[in-house]
Amino acid sequence: MATIKLYFDEDVTDALTRVLRARGFDALSVYAASLKGKTDLEQLEFAVSQHRAIFTFNVKHFAELAKQYSAEGKSHYGIIVSNQLPFSELLHRVLNLLRLRTAEEMVDRLDWLQNYK
Repeated sequence: MATIKLYFDEDVTDALTRVLRARGFDALSVYAASLKGKTDLEQLEFAVSQHRAIFTFNVKHFAELAKQYSAEGKSHYGIIVSNQLPFSELLHRVLNLLRLRTAEEMVDRLDWLQNYK
């Protein structure tokens, strides 16, 4: 069972990526990938090309993209959405997610970070 590889869009602080990487997780930010300013669809397509679950605070647009992918029979490696949270709470919940879910379980899944309190 593989660990989830994460890709954080530009709404998420790059500090989260750095902390997760320091803890041994495979985390990539839009900034490190030099994709700042790309559309939501382009961000998701990049995540898919890298076999990564995408993490965003942009619930509305990415919930729609999840529906669109499903309707078109396309697969993704997970879409994780959250409301804005203080950094410590965000880190806590992401670590819980990484502890409780595998990469295989995230395939084609739209998941809410609120489930990992």
